[in-house]
Order: sequence, then structure tokens, then C-alpha cells
Amino acid sequence: MSKTVINSDNAPSAIGTYSQAIKAGNTVYLSGQIPLDPKTMELVEGFETQTVQVFENLKAVAEASGGTLKDIVKLNIFLTDLSHFAKVNEVMGRYFAPPYPARAAIGVAALPRGAAVEMDAILVIE
Repeated sequence: MSKTVINSDNAPSAIGTYSQAIKAGNTVYLSGQIPLDPKTMELVEGFETQTVQVFENLKAVAEASGGTLKDIVKLNIFLTDLSHFAKVNEVMGRYFAPPYPARAAIGVAALPRGAAVEMDAILVIE
């Protein structure tokens, strides 16, 4: 099976030894996105703003793969403070409609660059 590297200039460039996404067949694996502004590569401020930026970054990479956020079948959310869970749900409601993707929300001690939220996803493109 061949793998295709997916890259978007509208999402932060990789800051390590990984690709923004890999497409294998009709499945796309999006790497974790933190709330970096893709133009400045700086972390945005405030939890809600960070959450919006992460969804915008995921959206950009999904679109570069030929898909959309609607194609996400699995979403993983990593939070440094689980008390923000309700805000994540609220923001997520701006980007998704039923049927919602399968999802996990995981509390972690720390995230890269001091981010409060990170997400990765799996898309299936028909």
C-alpha cells in the first residue's frame, strides 16, 4: 500500500519528525494539531481561541487531503485541564453536525509549547 504525504500551508508546519497527515487508501491520519497560528507559528492566547485555532488547523489539513471535517470518523482531544471539556463541546458544535465522529477526551500533564489543547483525527474519504 502506498502512503501519500499531505501538507497544507494553511496549517502550522511540522515542528518535528512527522507529517501533517498521511493518506493511505481512502483513510487519512491527521497528526496532532496544537493552537499555533500557521502564519506566525506562535501559540494563540486564551482557551477558546486555542480550541478554535486547533479546529481551523485540522480543517486546513483535512481540506488539503481532499476531505473536510465531516469526513472525520475519530477525533482525539488532549487537554491539560479537563474542566475545559464543556467549552470544547461548545466550540466543537460550531464545526460538526450529526452524525458526530467517535471521540476521546484525554487529560494530560503537558502539551508541546505549553498549549492547553491538542487534537488529532482520522478521516475516511469516500
